[in-house]
Amino acid sequence: MRVWSLDPALLDRQGLLACWREALLAQAVLTGRTRGYTRHPQLLRFREQPDPAAAIATYLGAVATEADSRGYSFNRSRIDEHPVSPTMTVSQGQLDFEWDHLQRKLTLRSPQWLESLRARCLAHPAPHPLFRVVPGPVAAWEITHSS
Repeated sequence: MRVWSLDPALLDRQGLLACWREALLAQAVLTGRTRGYTRHPQLLRFREQPDPAAAIATYLGAVATEADSRGYSFNRSRIDEHPVSPTMTVSQGQLDFEWDHLQRKLTLRSPQWLESLRARCLAHPAPHPLFRVVPGPVAAWEITHSS
């Protein structure tokens, strides 16, 4: 499971679709509707929020908005109704780690998409709208071996 801290606008088509599916799975886990993935490290930061369900719903809303901007029709009725969550933090180290990880994936599956991102000179990519960047290293929950 990868619930990206990166702005969904950086994801290629496959990445955006996978992000949507995986965030829907995260929503099911966080709301107790599935027994799988309950200990997945990516969910720790959502569980630490005052309202984890609102946080993942807000996350999904931004992914759906990006899909809308590309002409895709993600089914927003699959997002549980919750108040908008306040922002969460993500460390610069975590964002940089994910940016490197995404670039490695794009090198193989979407080199043209990667080239378009690099043409925008993205030394420091934007975070997902739910996140506010703070100084710090890669998150303790991140699995840092190559995937």
